[in-house]
Amino acid sequence: MPKNKTHSGAKKRFKLTGSGKIKRQQANRRHYLEHKSSRLTRRLAKDQIVTTKGDEQRIRKMLG
Repeated sequence: MPKNKTHSGAKKRFKLTGSGKIKRQQANRRHYLEHKSSRLTRRLAKDQIVTTKGDEQRIRKMLG
């Protein structure tokens, strides 16, 4: 049986923490930043932990 390949898009978007949780970036920070408040921009800069069980399982499968 061949090895499973890591999903190229997933490996660029997600990182595993030391404790095994999955980190992801916030959306809505790419463009139109002049219309968004500084407070919102700072909040969107922080990484988030994936909390949805189904999403987490799917991402783990893609990461191999």
